[in-house]
Amino acid sequence: MIEIHAVQSVRVLTLSSGSVNALDVDLLEEVALAVRDLARSDDAGALVVTGAGRVFSAGVDLKRAVAEGSDYTDRLVPALSEAFEALFTYPGPTVAAVNGAAIAGGCVLACACDRRLITPEAQIGVTEVHVGVPLPVAALEVVRYACGDHADVVLLGGRTYSGAETIAAGLAHRVVDGDLMAMAVAEATELGGIPADAYRHTKGQLRAPTMARIRESADIDDEVRRMWGSAETQQRLAQYVERLRRRD
Repeated sequence: MIEIHAVQSVRVLTLSSGSVNALDVDLLEEVALAVRDLARSDDAGALVVTGAGRVFSAGVDLKRAVAEGSDYTDRLVPALSEAFEALFTYPGPTVAAVNGAAIAGGCVLACACDRRLITPEAQIGVTEVHVGVPLPVAALEVVRYACGDHADVVLLGGRTYSGAETIAAGLAHRVVDGDLMAMAVAEATELGGIPADAYRHTKGQLRAPTMARIRESADIDDEVRRMWGSAETQQRLAQYVERLRRRD
């Protein structure tokens, strides 16, 4: 469900799951395992994260969440957190090459990276409030870290952004009208040229307050799991999935 290959000194991790790289438990667990394995290697070098095809990731696989109910969502919420934390705490440089839509959980994955490059037409945003589901603490805190003063608008507004407005909102660092992967690899290579111990230490200090809030909030994620699995939320999800089906 993911592919990893090397481009010179940079590793490229590509989400490759279905037509829109939807995040289900299996994909999330594979991402978390792969990123942590890379982090434990002797050379946790620069990493580029992107999506196969024309989409970065359309977010959580809501069809599966509806079909399998609370037993599944009880696994989904911690799987989301594990994947976001693994990427957010990766010690080396990380660059998201947002090649297409990065919605909801897909947006959070991109925000977990140190740098985000995005194509002009790609849509990115955290839309959970409109679907009617809460975010795990790790997801909210990763977006808060990425967007800073704009986090309230991004998270509570629940809209998608494109073009220059992605930079203004803190969701992207650069809009690339050209070879996105070449630019992402070049940026990762440049960051990878910084002495690794200095980069790792500085990155860890910057992220420490965010990780402390995540680690201290297990009770909130218990509530998030209950809300995802409730009959009311499951009904909302089913209605949302049906609207998407009719629109398609």
